[in-house]
Amino acid sequence: MYKLEEPIYFYLLAIIPVMIVVFLLVLWWKKRMQRKFSNPDLLKKLAPNSSTFKSILKLIMLLLGIAFLVISLVNPKMGSKLKTVKREGVDVVFALDVSRSMLAEDIAPTRLEKAKQIIAKIIDKLGSDRVGIIIYAGNSYPLLPITTDHAAANMFLQNANPDMVSSQGTAINEALELAKTYYNNDEQTNRFLVIISDGEDHQEETKQVALNLANDGVKIYTIGVGTEKGGPIPIRLNGAMIGYKKDNKGETVITKRMPDVLNGIADASDGEYIDGNVTENPVKQISDIIANAQKSEFETKQFSDYKDQFQWFLAIGILFLLLDGFLLEKKTKWLKKVDLFNEEKTKK
Repeated sequence: MYKLEEPIYFYLLAIIPVMIVVFLLVLWWKKRMQRKFSNPDLLKKLAPNSSTFKSILKLIMLLLGIAFLVISLVNPKMGSKLKTVKREGVDVVFALDVSRSMLAEDIAPTRLEKAKQIIAKIIDKLGSDRVGIIIYAGNSYPLLPITTDHAAANMFLQNANPDMVSSQGTAINEALELAKTYYNNDEQTNRFLVIISDGEDHQEETKQVALNLANDGVKIYTIGVGTEKGGPIPIRLNGAMIGYKKDNKGETVITKRMPDVLNGIADASDGEYIDGNVTENPVKQISDIIANAQKSEFETKQFSDYKDQFQWFLAIGILFLLLDGFLLEKKTKWLKKVDLFNEEKTKK
């Protein structure tokens, strides 16, 4: 098994045929100039140690050196190595309300965008903690399973919108039930569920579901976005606003934040309700709570990776360049015996 880290450097090998052509042209030019200067027999007497073979040998050494240096730049990776990764942290699941009421603009830019900002900033402050994201309205939907990939969490978060759920409403208990399936580590002692909503929940059993979740060791923190004065719910078509949501009587619906609902859920699980209209407040509080929580080792993973092999090619390349530097173009005693180009025979 192997892979090439920077294969683009292979283009540098194009210099080799160029150098060969240049060498042949220079060799031809030298021979031509020598014939103009004197006849071959006289040249052999004037320069008896001149060797074409040594010139070719030096060129081969130089080209091999360049080739191996280029391969070292490509950095071939071969074989594999094993690493053991141990992580310590807590499990944090975010339940994001994406009901139509979260599109209200009583908090700029909208309640939903404010909620996304809060979650994204909390995730950015996490260490090796695992995160998961649930979105809900009339029903709940697992947007992202629990993971250590915080970049993926932020990417999925930005795409969350009301169209991703099949029915509208604000059924927080649906999100609570789904959250139970996220905590898959029985040894984890600290589990957190962060609900971000305007609190418009109309189901009485929500507090009981929250209590059941708390009995399983999950602490629930709720963050409320929106004003208690409220605001209308805009209706948009292809990004352009065409009006506001109206009730059966034709009157504009005003949606309000309901902190009592969110307070009740947090109290049922020994958690805390936090006002989310100022982004930094919930970000700091939740981040501090998680940072001070006892961490558990939740993952021991082995994975294989490729070992860098460039150092071998670099060493061989330098060796060939050194040999090229030490070689002389004159004949040596051993080369005279080899006489590959029949240079000695032609003297006779």
